[in-house]
Amino acid sequence: MAATTLTPERLPGPAVRRLGASSRVGFAAAMRHTGTLAWRNLVQIKHNPMEIGDLSLQPIMFLLLFVYVFGGQMAGSSHAYLQYALSGIIVQNGLFATLNTALGLNADITKGVFDRLRSLPIARSAPLLGRVVADLVKQVWSLVLMLGLGLLMGFRPGHGVPGILGAMALMLVFALAMSWLSVLIGLVAKSAEKVQIIAFVAIFPLTFSSSAYVTVSSMPGWMQAWVKVNPVTALSDAMRGLLGGGAIGAPLVHSLIWAAALALVFFPLALRAYARRA
Repeated sequence: MAATTLTPERLPGPAVRRLGASSRVGFAAAMRHTGTLAWRNLVQIKHNPMEIGDLSLQPIMFLLLFVYVFGGQMAGSSHAYLQYALSGIIVQNGLFATLNTALGLNADITKGVFDRLRSLPIARSAPLLGRVVADLVKQVWSLVLMLGLGLLMGFRPGHGVPGILGAMALMLVFALAMSWLSVLIGLVAKSAEKVQIIAFVAIFPLTFSSSAYVTVSSMPGWMQAWVKVNPVTALSDAMRGLLGGGAIGAPLVHSLIWAAALALVFFPLALRAYARRA
């Protein structure tokens, strides 16, 4: 009987992974794998009503409550506060939405989904990148929803459509940078509960000790020093400039610098943690 030559393509999934074939997948194939897994994460939304609530109901609730409950006290009228706070609320929602990346990765690992995926002849990076790409698409949905609701409530953009598109692009860039922190948390945490605790402790103080909801000048002097260097302050001010018509230059530059710094720090750490788990 003639000997059969076994190639990585003809071996079962686990054998492919042991031979390292998945790590030698070409760039085009890796992008296809990433797109397929991103779509898998997106279509799962219909089976998880709670995620739909996080993407839709929670942003709407925050916007309505902050504007109509706190607006009169903060700025004298709900409309005036909407003009100021919409950008900060969008930033808050975007940063908290990055937690979905940590929770999703942690769930895939603890439920054994990663073990099944890594036995397939696919790029090793595809499960991770597919999750990140899918969560960025979800960010777009939340951005469109909040901006649309803000316009219906009376928000008036200062730079028209270009300003809105610029604000959306900036938020997505910053969310992508923050996603690597979420990836790291999702990979090192032992359970979903610990993911929420770690991420909440990291993001909550950054968001509320910033200019997202109130002006820096209204805070105590000792706190202003921190608030002025807080990355969420830079992002909120840049978003406010793009959407409302205020200053753009310095806050935008500071936001991009912070995004680059976050990516430079947490991207390699996340990849190292991913390599150990995958």
